[in-house]
Amino acid sequence: MSFEVRCRSFPASLQQPARFALAVVVIASSGSCSGSTPWAAEPSPSYDSSVLGEFVPPQDAEASLDPRFRSRSIGAVAPANPVESPEVVGERIALARTEGRVLGTFRNTYYDFPSEAEFFNGDATRLYDSSCGVIAQVPKAFHDALCVQGSGVLKSGVPVSFARRDCSCAVTCPRTDQKICYDTLDKARFPWGRGAGGKAITPLLTVAVDSDVVPLDTPIYIPQYEGLPRDLEGSNVHDGCFIAQDRGLKVKGKHVDIFTGEPSLTRLWNKLMPSNKGVTVVVGTEKCRRAN
Repeated sequence: MSFEVRCRSFPASLQQPARFALAVVVIASSGSCSGSTPWAAEPSPSYDSSVLGEFVPPQDAEASLDPRFRSRSIGAVAPANPVESPEVVGERIALARTEGRVLGTFRNTYYDFPSEAEFFNGDATRLYDSSCGVIAQVPKAFHDALCVQGSGVLKSGVPVSFARRDCSCAVTCPRTDQKICYDTLDKARFPWGRGAGGKAITPLLTVAVDSDVVPLDTPIYIPQYEGLPRDLEGSNVHDGCFIAQDRGLKVKGKHVDIFTGEPSLTRLWNKLMPSNKGVTVVVGTEKCRRAN
């Protein structure tokens, strides 16, 4: 099995081993980049998306949606505008079709990254850069999460991201059998990490795609996500607009992998619009022109 990692990371925020285990269930796919080679040129580790099962797109994505989640509790959160009814989503798609192009129903997944500050136990393991210089000593549990995810944040607050695989100096990643070296990133320039094209990524805006289906830097509209909360308080809602900024060997065909930034938002969005539910992707809308 071949793998590839998204080259991005985020500042120290909520992330725990238990949350990481949950993330494996709810997210999949990847992108890739290298500090010394062209972006996304070299395969590297990523989540094993087989845990998500085979995605079979529904014949009618709008009709397959659950009714509004008005009575469903999302922990202590009561979003101002939960998932809309199939009728409302259908109206949005019809409107978007008049000014854009509907690409069809895509598999939907989510992801976030680990923080060293939330990992306490285990033997110390060294992280190396692409020249086999030592970046840091970290708990083994963090290393084992990082080498699968590809990006994360050190206890110092410095983001690290995949540089290259087959590093002779690196410890073997238990889940992927790869030896990964990393780049350290400028946290002012890349507070949440970088995408496959080398640009900074943004939570709830960046998505990973198969660039043969959706070219990188393409603004896309996903009507099922319009109105979902952008925060846990539900005071700020999403407009359904995203940008294709990543790609990966695990993101193939009609698949969008949404970067949430934080585990709490991964859980919330996965509950409101479950992974593999199927969402409608539209390109060329005036509505999402500003996302470019």
